[in-house]
Amino acid sequence: MVNGLAPATGTVGGQTVSSPCAGCKFLRRKCQPDCVFAPYFPPDEPQKFVNVHRVFGASNVTKILNELHPIQREDAVNSLAYEAEMRLRDPVYGCVGIISLLQHKLRQVQIDLSRARSELCKYQAAAAAAGMDQLLVPACQHQQQQNQQQQQQRMMMMRGYTAAAEVGGGTTVYDSGLITAAFGGPFARYSNAAGGDDRHATLGSS
Repeated sequence: MVNGLAPATGTVGGQTVSSPCAGCKFLRRKCQPDCVFAPYFPPDEPQKFVNVHRVFGASNVTKILNELHPIQREDAVNSLAYEAEMRLRDPVYGCVGIISLLQHKLRQVQIDLSRARSELCKYQAAAAAAGMDQLLVPACQHQQQQNQQQQQQRMMMMRGYTAAAEVGGGTTVYDSGLITAAFGGPFARYSNAAGGDDRHATLGSS
């Protein structure tokens, strides 16, 4: 038994006789117990050895197998058999043609995947923008309501100033504190420059 594979055996005249492997049978030689071909080219797969021999040559295959560790030989034989079969099918490109075809398909799949990711990013960006708009609209409405309330307060203060002027008989009394509260900004600076107190300025009085 070599690498867990026993050579084919038969019984002739009460004696056990091992059948030669496909390699030794094709080469018309006696198959020795330590034959390097026996574990990988069984007698029921003659075409496998024929293809490998036609492409690589039996002596080269023997040399390759002897240079490899026994646990690597099975993978090497399978690779040689596949390459030999493809070379016989396509003498120009061999297995390279299949590899090129698969690489082309792989590149096409990568391009399609890149396009799909780009489209997905666009949809995600649009969804994110829609979500931000939904968050911004209530905030803008709240700010507008605050501005309207402030404007109404200022109008009510101005109406109060007009009513006070009419009651005073033409003498208008301006409260700098109320003006600062109503308008702020530059009025606040002028009020602070004047002392920041609650003094009243009377205009139009004699």
